[in-house]
Amino acid sequence: MTNDVKDLEEFSRELQKQIMEHIRRQYSLTVIDHWQNPRNFRKMENPDGYAKVKGPCGDTMEMSIKTREDIIIDCTFQTDGCGTSIACGSMTSELAKEKSLKQALAGIHSNEVLKKLGGLPEADAHCALLAAETLRRSINDCLDKKR
Repeated sequence: MTNDVKDLEEFSRELQKQIMEHIRRQYSLTVIDHWQNPRNFRKMENPDGYAKVKGPCGDTMEMSIKTREDIIIDCTFQTDGCGTSIACGSMTSELAKEKSLKQALAGIHSNEVLKKLGGLPEADAHCALLAAETLRRSINDCLDKKR
């Protein structure tokens, strides 16, 4: 390897380290974990409920649920959004599992998502609202189909 390539690789590693240090100062370890290792980030085939919502920042989130006897047995999401949208979708999908439709509607709101993530900077809090609203609409879609 040439010295230029080695210097570039060292610069890249140092820059990545500085970026992660900055991120760790702004976000909880839980947010970082759900961002880097999102749970349930996939498309669901034949969901019982589905919603697609565009947030105020332009991020779009899709959420699908599968139920058995009004219990959410699976919840998946997809988003074209930023790391905090991914973290919020991931946490929301985890919170929904094994809850009844009624429990999820009543108990999973943006404040609950923010609390479970350990908070977000004010500029990113709308991502929790996007995830909670997308879940709510997917539940309502499921209930509408059952009627």
